[in-house]
Amino acid sequence: MNSSAHYKELASKYLVGNYGERTVVLARGKGTRVWDADGREYLDFLAGISVNNLGHCHPAVVAAIQKQSAQLMHCSNLYLIPQQAELAEKLCNLSFADKCFFANTGGEANEAAIKLARLYSKTKFGPGRHEIITFRNSFHGRTIATITATGQDKVQKGFEPLLEGFHYATFNDLPSVTNLMSERTCAVMIEPVQGEGGVTAVDNEFLVGLRKECTARNILLIFDEVQCGMARTGRMFAYQNYDVEPDVMTLAKALGNGMPISALLTRSDFSEVFTPGTHGTTFGGNPLAMAAGLAVVDTMVSENIPARALDTGDYFRAEIAKRLGDFPNVEGLRGLGLMVGIVLNHPGAPVIKECLNRGLLLNCTMGNVLRLLPPLVVTREECDQAVDILCEVLAMDEIRSSGENQ
Repeated sequence: MNSSAHYKELASKYLVGNYGERTVVLARGKGTRVWDADGREYLDFLAGISVNNLGHCHPAVVAAIQKQSAQLMHCSNLYLIPQQAELAEKLCNLSFADKCFFANTGGEANEAAIKLARLYSKTKFGPGRHEIITFRNSFHGRTIATITATGQDKVQKGFEPLLEGFHYATFNDLPSVTNLMSERTCAVMIEPVQGEGGVTAVDNEFLVGLRKECTARNILLIFDEVQCGMARTGRMFAYQNYDVEPDVMTLAKALGNGMPISALLTRSDFSEVFTPGTHGTTFGGNPLAMAAGLAVVDTMVSENIPARALDTGDYFRAEIAKRLGDFPNVEGLRGLGLMVGIVLNHPGAPVIKECLNRGLLLNCTMGNVLRLLPPLVVTREECDQAVDILCEVLAMDEIRSSGENQ
């Protein structure tokens, strides 16, 4: 393999610059560790942004992909793919749902949810009932429909005119939602934990109230669990931490542990409007992705990964609170399970850079919230190592002074 400098030169010459400068050139990974093209090792507390929940190159997932790649990788949804039926059965049995649709990305799954909500409402109640309520600081994807659903100006800027019919409520504020509801509303879409929105978890009381309002008004309740699903919060699905079930749920990211795959889960009384020709995808549900998804789900169940994430997450957050709680530049701690946010009183970018220099990968959302999403197979010792590095960085004079100057 060539050096990091070689690949940076190629990238600068040939790649579109939408991701900005990327200083690390990752070449391989195993478990909670990754190595760059120059051989330097890093402790990965981002996991591909909650994708590699079983760790990098998990043996069961690798074996499933290798085996399936030698048999059949793609054949189109004109034909029934056995692994689709098997994975759909497993996901439905683990959740509220009894029907499943597969796609490739979280954005595609959320597009499917938007289409389902509008088509169901039009079929059942007639035209004019197409509006969808989402939340400020949410994130639902990068397509035109899903950036419109996303409640962040920075994601939408420059792509106007956006799709008509979306309104934005305040997270955890029920009156702000009900004030937007009308006879034109067909759905409410919400992340149980806003990942890009600062690792902010929904309140149970708010969610129970939202469920009641949606049920009373025949409005579909859609949970976007693209980032917070698949055992990340200490339950297989984040909604299982609450006294509520959705009508529709979307999954992606960790469902394939690195293999592109997404899913829409719902009940048959809603899914029946997706008749032949109403929606589809070329690659969604292909045999290779389904093999990876089956390996992920089977491993999560057999190794009780949700319970492990809950236990390790409780330990990790307790250690952060104990060791970082008195730092003057730390304002709070957020999250569920191993979905962790540390709120700073200054920009997080310098902290991310210094952690990177010390071999720890994490990132920042909303400008000042450190987001930590380690693989769910992370050990307590590795959590201690991450906290050691955070303590060292946050104690640096130049970092502390940036907080004092805010």
